[in-house]
Amino acid sequence: MFNVGDKVVYPMHGAGTIEGIEEKDILGEKQAYYIIKMPGEVKVMVPTAKAEGIGVRDIIDKETASKVFKVLETDSTQMDMNWNKRYRDNMDKMKSGDVYEVADVVRNLSFKQKEKGLSTGEKKMLLNAKQILVSELTLAENSEKEKMEELVNNTINNSFIEYSKNIVNNPSDNVVKKFIPYNNGTQN
Repeated sequence: MFNVGDKVVYPMHGAGTIEGIEEKDILGEKQAYYIIKMPGEVKVMVPTAKAEGIGVRDIIDKETASKVFKVLETDSTQMDMNWNKRYRDNMDKMKSGDVYEVADVVRNLSFKQKEKGLSTGEKKMLLNAKQILVSELTLAENSEKEKMEELVNNTINNSFIEYSKNIVNNPSDNVVKKFIPYNNGTQN
């Protein structure tokens, strides 16, 4: 159960503050709703009885926020080469509501964007994931959105530079390590 003033995360939407708890009659059914003020003056109504079941949770603390930055500072994790499988995997991570999974999506897609570019769908996903991550970090660190965006971007840029140096200095790490036979364009 959450209270007015609590800072919470609503998966796929980001972090916000509970402004109130109101009872609404919708389609003849009375139900209590959390009124969550999200970034950009957006308000979301979430049924109190279903909030935890759909993943609404308290925002992270400062200690966890510093661990999130550690995720952003590491090298990217392996993603599927098939774009639609990769998209589904990343969507599942975002739907989980786990801040570390969201940070993983932001870092991986940011690296991929810098290396090869992203499809339109993945660009939208990166934008959404970054908004979700920044909104939570902003509330956790009691910071301003613009400063947090800059800090996240700088952390990812520095990490990308660090790990792309390793590829240049050790090109064997950048070799595909799985043999894929070529059958003159025929399929088995």
